[in-house]
Amino acid sequence: MPTFGLMPFSCRTLGVVVLVALLIGGPAMLAWRLQEWRYGRQLAQLAQSQSETLNRMTQAAAMQQKVEQDKRLALERQLSASEQTHYRALSDAQRDQDRLRDRLATADVRLSVLLDADDVAAGCAMPAATGAGGMDHGAPRARLDPTHAQRIIAITDEGDRGLIALQACQAYVRALAR
Repeated sequence: MPTFGLMPFSCRTLGVVVLVALLIGGPAMLAWRLQEWRYGRQLAQLAQSQSETLNRMTQAAAMQQKVEQDKRLALERQLSASEQTHYRALSDAQRDQDRLRDRLATADVRLSVLLDADDVAAGCAMPAATGAGGMDHGAPRARLDPTHAQRIIAITDEGDRGLIALQACQAYVRALAR
């Protein structure tokens, strides 16, 4: 059973086609019909090949999109964990500052500063703070006024918050750079 073009033909069918072609248009018409069938088959194969190529490209693009989405989700999880860590550090620092501020207000703690020994000798003597056990034989110190101590605590609190925010920004940039 010979095959021409797209479909198998029986000898009888082929004979009928050849006879009809000779009667209608002669050998030229038969050649045109055979050529048309052959080109039709080639076009169908080309269309199928293009369709398969397009499917492969679509699948590759979908796979790439999934990979990128997974990367983005991993980065979001990492940044969320980092944000929670820095928030916890910030709240811990705030709690410590509040405790220190309360202790200063209730006189549990007093802030003092070291005095320069040369200033003491030059006539700017300040009484040294004494400990609970007796005389303080260390460097002379002066107690700060509680209001000034509160201001110093507030300044250090702002500094602590700034450092924690800087660390959070640095961690964010490092996460994005990876």
